[in-house]
Amino acid sequence: MTSAEQAQLLLKQGRVREAEQAFSRILETEPQHIQALNVVGLAALRAGNLVKARDLLTRAVAAKADDAISHHHLGLVLHENRDFAEAAEAQRKALELAPELHVARLYLGRALEYCGAGEEALITYARAVKRAQDQGRWVSPDTTPASLRPLVEHAVLQVRAGRRARFVHAFEPLTAKYGRDSLTRVEQALRMYLGEEERVYPDPRQQPTFLYFPGLPTSAYLSREHFPWIEALESQTSVIKAELMALLPSTLGRERVFTSEALEDVNLRGLDVPPTWNGYYFYRHGVRRDDNCSRCPQTARALDALPLSRVRDHGPEALYSVFTPGTHLLPHRGITNTRLVAHLPLMVPENCAINVGGEMHAWQEGRVVVFDDTFEHEAWNRSKKTRVVMIFDVWNPFLTEAERAALTDLIATIGDFRQAVEAA
Repeated sequence: MTSAEQAQLLLKQGRVREAEQAFSRILETEPQHIQALNVVGLAALRAGNLVKARDLLTRAVAAKADDAISHHHLGLVLHENRDFAEAAEAQRKALELAPELHVARLYLGRALEYCGAGEEALITYARAVKRAQDQGRWVSPDTTPASLRPLVEHAVLQVRAGRRARFVHAFEPLTAKYGRDSLTRVEQALRMYLGEEERVYPDPRQQPTFLYFPGLPTSAYLSREHFPWIEALESQTSVIKAELMALLPSTLGRERVFTSEALEDVNLRGLDVPPTWNGYYFYRHGVRRDDNCSRCPQTARALDALPLSRVRDHGPEALYSVFTPGTHLLPHRGITNTRLVAHLPLMVPENCAINVGGEMHAWQEGRVVVFDDTFEHEAWNRSKKTRVVMIFDVWNPFLTEAERAALTDLIATIGDFRQAVEAA
């Protein structure tokens, strides 16, 4: 066994002091030995000898510039020496070399915080914690190394406070305009989203995957009387269907609803042939599809006359939804009860239906149905023909004007934060 292997064995056995001494002896004959430089450098850091620690870890980085651990350890020394900007750069270099080195991202957040870059530190902390927890790490004391627990706990608290401040700020102008009492339910929804208050569902079948808004009437399907626009839309069915029929033979403007085969495999089933769910979108994630709108101008005008749930980068979704023969969309849930899903059936063969919360509904051409998709729901086309309904999102009619305005800003801000955290 070589001297390096003996030193490594001592380290694995927890005989840290003996290992440090063994690696120190290695440096006498191999002054560029990367592991020895790191082990002895960290020992010097723990002993408070920052000059020696910095020298050893600088040598390590010089000896092997592509060693992420050496850059990370050098960053720790630089931070203790209060060279916070340099510490941040060292941790960035470590992450450039090893993007999954979550501990380097955690310490980068700390360095940025000490540099006064609060916003960047917040995003960095959130990204570090999320990516580690996605791998089952840092989710409890048992999954967090003891040496990291104080910093992980600090990061979690910073993220909670920072998110809350950002989200509350999003509707502060509306509080001034409408009064705080008018946004009581929005504030409660935010507390539930942040985990500060338990969600209590009046109907246990209703479980939004993203944002629950309290105090709204609970029902799988909503009565037509709540939607004064329904009859006007239904009166345009023949015009809308004519535009669909002109568009349907072409794949121009048609998109898969699920954007990958993996998602289709999870969510769709077929009978005799592979299932297909695609659509001609007029809005997707809130972005207007001008090509399809120009091809179907009457449909576009009809949609724009509706109280669509408009939130930047999120909604509405509006499309001709096409199920090929035999397609079954498996049970799933929607993201929030602040908006509802409406269907205008345009082509409905036999054996086509939707099940929301255990309540079956068979589509009827030209007759709108509105439902709360936060109830588990599924839909199928068990016929040999194509089924098409026009789908669109509308605001829940039991929200006030102030609440809709606040939710518009709040949901967009939550999305911005999530996107920043998930960015590469």
